[in-house]
Amino acid sequence: MRIRIVDAFTDRAFTGNPAAVLLLDSEAFPEADRLQEIALEMNLSETAFAHPLPPGGAADWALRWFTPATEVDMCGHATLATAHVLHTTGTASGTVRFAARCGILSATAHPDGSLTLDFPTAPLTPATAPSGLAAALGAEPLSVLDTGEHIGDLLVELADETSVRTLTPDFAALASCSRRGIIATAPAEDPARGYDFVSRGFFPRVGIDEDPVTGSAHTALAPFWSARLGRDELTGLQVSARTGLVHTSLRGDRTLLTGNAVTVLDGELLTRF
Repeated sequence: MRIRIVDAFTDRAFTGNPAAVLLLDSEAFPEADRLQEIALEMNLSETAFAHPLPPGGAADWALRWFTPATEVDMCGHATLATAHVLHTTGTASGTVRFAARCGILSATAHPDGSLTLDFPTAPLTPATAPSGLAAALGAEPLSVLDTGEHIGDLLVELADETSVRTLTPDFAALASCSRRGIIATAPAEDPARGYDFVSRGFFPRVGIDEDPVTGSAHTALAPFWSARLGRDELTGLQVSARTGLVHTSLRGDRTLLTGNAVTVLDGELLTRF
């Protein structure tokens, strides 16, 4: 079975966020334990598994995502990676619809090679900072918001871009501060550099201390910064060591996430389901 590793939300290999992608030829997923074993073996932020659905339905492919430790409800970069594989292999063209835990998602390919994901906008509600959050994160939050059930993160606003870039969290302590993870964000110090806000994502509870580029987080970052900056079209830079750009477009209860992807490995999985 072919397995590919794709760097998502980048146009350069070895940057962005790597995801493993397996396109299954079965009509159903194997047992979750086996999918989890493969994701642990890949040891990337997420491994995506997809199988085709019968024609005429609400979606074209069923899609699931696993971190090395658990299955997650929503994942942006591995969806982008899956769509990239479908389009670059000629398996799909135009818009592809995915049936996932969080509902129907879609990915549309553009002539320049970029892809746009259509995801539900995260419902943001003010939250009280959990005890110990500032100490675990290493910075004092200006505000804290809950991102809803599908993401399950806390969105933490910090004072400035430098504060986000220089965070050195205590990951063991941070694991107790959110259902899934912590998204730290601040406005860009110089929007002329090509981005409007920065972020970093920490997810030690699901086996990922720091995620290189978190597409799903931008369904919360988009409404947050669109309200602050007064524009629906924004660009976010995730300032992890690998970095990656996510172009966001707020459309009410849907958020469009646009980025590029690069296949860096194409191999064979030598195991049977």
